[in-house]
Amino acid sequence: MFPWQKIDTVLLDMDGTLLDLHFDNHFWLHLVPEQLSQQRNISLNQASLLVKQAYEEVVGTLDWYCLDYWQQQLGLDILQLHHSLAARIQMRQDSMPFLTALKQANKQRILLTNAHPNSLALKLEHTELASGLDAMLSSHETSFPKEHPEFWRYTIDKFALNPNRCLFIDDSETILKAAQRAGIGYQLGITNPDSKKPHNTMIDFPAIDDYHHLLADLKTPITLPI
Repeated sequence: MFPWQKIDTVLLDMDGTLLDLHFDNHFWLHLVPEQLSQQRNISLNQASLLVKQAYEEVVGTLDWYCLDYWQQQLGLDILQLHHSLAARIQMRQDSMPFLTALKQANKQRILLTNAHPNSLALKLEHTELASGLDAMLSSHETSFPKEHPEFWRYTIDKFALNPNRCLFIDDSETILKAAQRAGIGYQLGITNPDSKKPHNTMIDFPAIDDYHHLLADLKTPITLPI
């Protein structure tokens, strides 16, 4: 699928790409409305509508991903609620074999996530993800989400990347397009970010539902003719 001999660095999203997105979907679409319903003594449908409207106001911005923002907006202890649901945090079953294969193929592995640093820390605490990475960056350090070109300028400078020799993997087509516009050489989509939901369809990018599809090529890189 990719000319691995032309790729030095693999940039990886976290939620839905290396971790099962079920945790986040359950948290934001079910637990938060339930808690808001109880706190404000309103119906679950009313709470769900309020939450949905609040989400839509900031989608694609850094606030969308900011736990502090949502704690202030909703009046809920978002971080404590994260901890209460920590047992649901799970890696995708195919992630560690892929990360291990990347290391064996001498590819640099960098996590690029929009997750708030506190959310990132919790997920690292409850998974073995950190052991499969060489570096990681939360967009909150850059002050811009991955959807924004400034995020990519910061990332390329911070890690001294040659963007033409990078592969970026994400479950969001919007963010894949942002990476492409920033000059990242290769993009790959993930069609099954949430193990409890049907697969998605990627229109503009190659996409897979299992990293095992990539392992054979990684282990037997193509040799270019001299």
